[in-house]
Amino acid sequence: MRLEITRRADLATRALLGLAALGGRVKAAELATRIGTTPGFLSQTMTPLVQRGWVLSERGPTGGYIAFAALGTLSVLDVIEAIDGPTESGRCVLAPQPCSKDLPCALHEPWSRARAQLVAELGRTLLSDLAEPPLAGNTIDTAEQGGREERTSREDQRP
Repeated sequence: MRLEITRRADLATRALLGLAALGGRVKAAELATRIGTTPGFLSQTMTPLVQRGWVLSERGPTGGYIAFAALGTLSVLDVIEAIDGPTESGRCVLAPQPCSKDLPCALHEPWSRARAQLVAELGRTLLSDLAEPPLAGNTIDTAEQGGREERTSREDQRP
């Protein structure tokens, strides 16, 4: 696993967040502009999301994209693996070959532990945790203050 997020995985994450924020059917051109890409690259990015049933794609002049999956049901890791494939490649971080427990490289153990922690954190981070402002279902406390509603997200409650 590389310690970077690909542009496609970033765009897919932002597309899902954008669809949820806008609600309903969103034209490809509008969504592409919102997330800073072209409609052509957006289409390539959305294909795996459509294949998994997270997004509906409708063609034609009245078409666009519609989010089907709730942000609270998808993790960042889900999106990364949908776009880029499994995160476990088996490649050694020091040499262009597979790395194994039988013949480990010098960094095999610390890299394996670090990778496991990163994958666990990405798996725990739901897209709803990334939404701004926090979406319904991602709030802990709602209080009336001076006639306006204040929301506190789970993220704000973490130590």
